[in-house]
Amino acid sequence: MHAQIPARSALVSLTAFGADEVRRHGQLWFARLCRAGGADGIEVRGELLGEDAAGELDALAALADPAALVRVYSSPRGLWDAAGGFDEAAVLEGLDRAARLGAGWLKMSIGGFSPAAPAGLEALRGLLDGGPVELLVENDQTEAAGTVPALSAFFHAADDAGVPLGMTFDMGNWHWVGECPLQAAGVFASRVRYVHCKGVLRRPDRWVAVPLESSAAPWRAVLRALPAAAPRAIEYPLTGADLARVTGQALDALRRLEQSSHDRE
Repeated sequence: MHAQIPARSALVSLTAFGADEVRRHGQLWFARLCRAGGADGIEVRGELLGEDAAGELDALAALADPAALVRVYSSPRGLWDAAGGFDEAAVLEGLDRAARLGAGWLKMSIGGFSPAAPAGLEALRGLLDGGPVELLVENDQTEAAGTVPALSAFFHAADDAGVPLGMTFDMGNWHWVGECPLQAAGVFASRVRYVHCKGVLRRPDRWVAVPLESSAAPWRAVLRALPAAAPRAIEYPLTGADLARVTGQALDALRRLEQSSHDRE
């Protein structure tokens, strides 16, 4: 039985505070800050865990349990490796860490999956069957695992293999692969369980993540196209002298913007 994530929860992805700062202070420090700022939950990042990952996850779970914080574990590893092989070790690591954290969801990308050689889907089904953690597939910033054709091919193959999966929809990542988030929302809305909220602006050399209200993208239309009850997470930079206040204001703004986007329907 998968843990239930409350509808309309507002989370913070801990990467929002910057990798260097999070590595300096630790994810537990920022999880406390998010709790103080009024977050409903946190997304813990595998790439930002220290050498004692197990101890850090235990400490995060101990903080989150009494506060009833929703938890998502984000793995930096793909379901398939770069050579196209199913990465069972990566999935097992992700499931173990998510369970240790007390997370209801494990977020991963498809990695190097190829629809021409979908071996591994039966193994994936076996690893997920009956477990307490639900796997959500995210669109990342790569051609192989972040475009509509790549993800559509994967989801169709997974459905055919009896592995129906939900999706983490990152509103900003579509821009990194040159695709339209609104069109992607039209394709994947029925699968979306969780939304990464970040706006984007184009700099001369790259895209950058910004708050939704500063975004050049049609974020209101995208939010309206996605399930209204799906939990949202802030995944744009949060900075300032009083980070608890900044985080609280960002969460309040996310809740207001989310509500206003649906009120306009």
